[in-house]
Amino acid sequence: MRVKKGDMVVVVAGNDKGKEGKVLKVFPDKNRIIVEKINMIKRHTRASRDVPQGGIIEKEGSIHVSNVMLVCPTTGRPTRIGKEILSDGSRARVSKKSGEMLND
Repeated sequence: MRVKKGDMVVVVAGNDKGKEGKVLKVFPDKNRIIVEKINMIKRHTRASRDVPQGGIIEKEGSIHVSNVMLVCPTTGRPTRIGKEILSDGSRARVSKKSGEMLND
């Protein structure tokens, strides 16, 4: 997957199209991610130690990784990601829009 935890992404398809958020969790086996304040769902929860009140809780649902694009750190616009091999043999993610390396 080209998206990692902590990346800024913009939603390009679905109900939340155009919204931006930070990736909170990545599920590589399912090709899904959870993005902050995107795809909010309601869950009926019983009162517990974590949620003493109980009731209807609103939280983020997962979204397919194909419905988001990474935000280029220099331009601030959605971009595709490429891989580049560095001189020491390691790989780095590179923004296709600006050619700049993304922080890993």
